[in-house]
Amino acid sequence: MNRFSLSLLAGVAVLSMASAASAADLLVQQPSMPGFVDMGGGGGWDGAYIGGFVGYGFGTAAQDAADALFLVDDELDLSGWTVGATLGANFTVAQGFILGAAGDIAWAGISGYESGNGVDYDVNWTGSFRGKAGFDGGAFMPYLTAGLAFAGATASDNGVDSTQVHFGWTAGAGVEVAVADQISLDLQYRYSDYGTAEYDLPVNDATIDLSTHAVTAGVNFKF
Repeated sequence: MNRFSLSLLAGVAVLSMASAASAADLLVQQPSMPGFVDMGGGGGWDGAYIGGFVGYGFGTAAQDAADALFLVDDELDLSGWTVGATLGANFTVAQGFILGAAGDIAWAGISGYESGNGVDYDVNWTGSFRGKAGFDGGAFMPYLTAGLAFAGATASDNGVDSTQVHFGWTAGAGVEVAVADQISLDLQYRYSDYGTAEYDLPVNDATIDLSTHAVTAGVNFKF
């Protein structure tokens, strides 16, 4: 084989190697599709955040068996909407494992009415202080949450109101989805047992045990 043929083959080999390297660079540097957040490396959930949420709640206000506030049944069904704000922080403690803490306060329009004796029961607001344990799935973070819960409610009997605060616990699960570097959507379910409170009413005093289920959707902003 003459020199010209050897030189031509060497040139083709060099050009082929350069083309392959360029193609590899293009594959590695190819940008993410519009509308998706590239968090494949994990670790994007660390830091403090603030957010807001709306949701729907339902549950029961159960009176003590010896009380006579609810004449038709010992349990009054409750339902209604809720809207509130949350403040929290997340910390990566191991690869793919996140711990966090959060607190929330919400206005509640969760209520029930017993027509038998005109008793109205309204949950006015709810709140919680909770821990969180989540899995860093890149743009997704499924998590479990549990902690202290409290709520303010009013019982009305024959035009007289009694307002009390309940203290109890809450537990649930949710998932956050990153939609931008500092913004995520949060879908959550929680069961809350707010414990009992004594309602002082002129006709029928009552010890009421309050519990609710709530499904909320919100948006969080990391800072």
